[in-house]
Amino acid sequence: MQVEKVDLPRGAPPRSSPLTPPAQPFATRIPARLTARAAQFQQQSRRARPEMESKALLLVALGVWLQSLTAFRGGVAAADGGRDFSDIESKFALRTPEDTAEDTCHLIPGLADSVSNCHFNHSSKTFVVIHGWTVTGMYESWVPKLVAALYKREPDSNVIVVDWLYRAQQHYPVSAGYTKLVGNDVARFINWLEEEFNYPLDNVHLLGYSLGAHAAGVAGSLTNKKVNRITGLDPAGPNFEYAEAPSRLSPDDADFVDVLHTFTRGSPGRSIGIQKPVGHVDIYPNGGTFQPGCNIGEAIRVIAEKGLGDVDQLVKCSHERSIHLFIDSLLNEENPSKAYRCNSKEAFEKGLCLSCRKNRCNNVGYEINKVRAKRSSKMYLKTRSQMPYKVFHYQVKIHFSGTENDKQNNQAFEISLYGTVAESENIPFTLPEVATNKTYSFLIYTEVDIGELLMMKLKWKNDSYFRWSDWWSSPSFVIEKIRVKAGETQKKVIFCAREKVSHLQKGKDAAVFVKCHDKSLKKSG
Repeated sequence: MQVEKVDLPRGAPPRSSPLTPPAQPFATRIPARLTARAAQFQQQSRRARPEMESKALLLVALGVWLQSLTAFRGGVAAADGGRDFSDIESKFALRTPEDTAEDTCHLIPGLADSVSNCHFNHSSKTFVVIHGWTVTGMYESWVPKLVAALYKREPDSNVIVVDWLYRAQQHYPVSAGYTKLVGNDVARFINWLEEEFNYPLDNVHLLGYSLGAHAAGVAGSLTNKKVNRITGLDPAGPNFEYAEAPSRLSPDDADFVDVLHTFTRGSPGRSIGIQKPVGHVDIYPNGGTFQPGCNIGEAIRVIAEKGLGDVDQLVKCSHERSIHLFIDSLLNEENPSKAYRCNSKEAFEKGLCLSCRKNRCNNVGYEINKVRAKRSSKMYLKTRSQMPYKVFHYQVKIHFSGTENDKQNNQAFEISLYGTVAESENIPFTLPEVATNKTYSFLIYTEVDIGELLMMKLKWKNDSYFRWSDWWSSPSFVIEKIRVKAGETQKKVIFCAREKVSHLQKGKDAAVFVKCHDKSLKKSG
């Protein structure tokens, strides 16, 4: 009987799946005792009852099913050059652009046919996505979103999702310990691709979230050659903050390691995300402690609208923001967010770190520049509360002068910026101290691109509480110039008071400043 060969479309279930006939003749690998027993049944069936033949066939089918099940669970025994992959428990699903949510086709270590059946692209990049700890034992909603974004950016690539759900749904310390086993599974899988198919590891990019980031690090440390890149998406903190490099993500695990830290709130070792830098470039959006839109007020609103069932979503809101920032970088490639190297988040909040000289700034996410310094670079940026997350950073420097010495603490201001494209009004900021004859630097940001700066307004707001001293006199300062530096364009602008000198009074009208003329710029140096 002739069997017509059918070319499966990419993403079709692997022939080794229990749902479809096996692509390789597993019957040839059925244990000898099962084959002998089946033959015995067949001989008996000729002399005795005809129904014995069906038992023999059933026994053979059982052997085939058991063999295919072993392969489907992770690897096959002695199926490739005598190597045994049967102890690999993690599963590797090659998802497709057409079906980003389902594991329809599995790549099985040791089974070469599974690679061709899944239509693995040997000449393109491969992304390996490793999830983190799970309470439900199911994939979280971000997985198909990340898969879809990767395929949109790299349509010809391979996006593989690592399934270690059973190990990931144990008590956290147990699952944390399993990351070494998962990393070992992933490393053996990658090594097999490289050895069996000569697939270049320079095409491999691992993306690990939470515990998955450390599993990716372990995998990278165990591959025969270094993979091209590992992206750690808020690597887990508990059990890893003080761990040695072989047990967690570290710069040595890939040719380039970049990390997004989005939920490092709390003391070291107790924060959800790891606090210390663990890559070549470590980026801390919004200081890395808490993310916009993930506040207590939002928690109360969601609980009121949707009930307590969504509390877990709020708990991981900042933690998971790392994934969505990376997705944003894939979908909005023309406008990548920029991060700036800084010694501390306090210095960044003062606007002291908006330099792009000597690799001091970098893109966030997929298009990051692969800068490998001797020491890890800690970088910071501000973001919006939702996608697209990009904002525009400005350093503002103001010299407060006056005839009387005055000093006030925790003063609230509003600043408005007007540009050639748009404006951003009433941006609030607070200065911890305002004193006569002192210069203060601070950071502000806008959610829209206002273009080239033309004019700005500065307003000193009243205190939220009543002060008797303000009843008969309103504090004021004299301001002549305001210096502004745009982080994204690196342009510097000096603004002069529209009336030569501005008297900024507390609780009064805003002072107006316009771009200084060229002569004023030259005088100011």
